[in-house]
Amino acid sequence: MHDESPADLLDLDAEVHLGYLEGLVEWIADRSTPRVIVDVGAGTGTGTRALAERFPEAELIAVDRSPQMLARVRDIAGQYGFQDRVDTVEADLDAGWPAVESADLVWAALSLHHVRDPAVFLQQLHASLNPGALLVVVEMESQPRFLPDDIGIGTPGLEARAHTLAAERGWNNHPDWSDDLERAGFDVEAVRRTEIDLDGNTTTARTYARTVLSKLRKGLGNGLSADDLDTLNRLCADHGPDSLPTRTDLRVRSNRTAWAARKLDRGAN
Repeated sequence: MHDESPADLLDLDAEVHLGYLEGLVEWIADRSTPRVIVDVGAGTGTGTRALAERFPEAELIAVDRSPQMLARVRDIAGQYGFQDRVDTVEADLDAGWPAVESADLVWAALSLHHVRDPAVFLQQLHASLNPGALLVVVEMESQPRFLPDDIGIGTPGLEARAHTLAAERGWNNHPDWSDDLERAGFDVEAVRRTEIDLDGNTTTARTYARTVLSKLRKGLGNGLSADDLDTLNRLCADHGPDSLPTRTDLRVRSNRTAWAARKLDRGAN
């Protein structure tokens, strides 16, 4: 069986969704010209890199609780030449907002729903930001979908059943953050919902599909039927007539939502 590390999965997700990421950063650039950017839950630094390239004058602070992830951020910064503009901060956001330089732009991609008490976190974040600063929160509605309903093996509807079970277990659970952001003192300027549908018949997309479905098989195994587990095993195998590397019917489909929320300058009037 084929299993990637969490860091590898993040990198695969970023590579497959590069066009979406670039479009989202342009959407941000229409609203902000930041001097200091904080990437909250930076992971392997794909967001940090995209922001560094789009805002070449900005200083960046990557925040994550994993020293291994932050090491990858530093590696990427060195590889792409922005190492002199990036600092890394190891911090557990459940323990409170870290003492970082006040920012003009905060990027929280696929990270806010992991925070234990988002209301407290957002209030602390709001208090730390410069007046007029922008917070961008990005979430995905569920695990990506790759397969048609009937894949020729097993019982049709495999992914739908797996996603229903994942939702019941709290995977990717997040609210519409608009109310939470408003209660914390932000003004929600815009919400951008994007339906993603990409060709899944590339080497990277197939690897991404196999990694995500392997994660579903491993994480939901005790809740799936023996038939569904067998189908997932056949799909995620390295070789075989039903394995993902041999299929030609794959798509990468998901929905992602971004919120752009402003800390208003109360002294402007």
